Amino acid sequence: MTIKPLEEFETPLLRLLDANLNRLREGVRVVEDIRRYCFDDKIVAKSLKELRHKARLEPHVTLLQTRDIENDVLKSTTKSESSRENLTSVQTANLKRAQESARVLEEILKLYDVKKAQIFKEIRYNLYSIEKKICS
Repeated sequence: MTIKPLEEFETPLLRLLDANLNRLREGVRVVEDIRRYCFDDKIVAKSLKELRHKARLEPHVTLLQTRDIENDVLKSTTKSESSRENLTSVQTANLKRAQESARVLEEILKLYDVKKAQIFKEIRYNLYSIEKKICS
């Protein structure tokens, strides 16, 4: 398989990658901060921080240049996204969000760079493991 540089991706795919990288990192950060500040859970917080730092594609500026928030057809908040019951529901929602985004990144990157796709697969499986640990 040929590795295609990010700069050669079509704009819609770059937008998709950018959105899902943001979603992944934001979801992980929410759970990381909850584990760090609300539960003093250094082990899980550190694991999440490491995953968040792995969730990168370079050059970042290539993705940033294709960002088009104003024309995002689904940017409005859905009813299920506008409220949470407790910290557990916040953690679960954000873990699911991050897992789903990691899957999108994994699948799209398989088209261009299997090694990068594998990184996001590993992130996704790590998130599954963390979810089981903190939600059981």
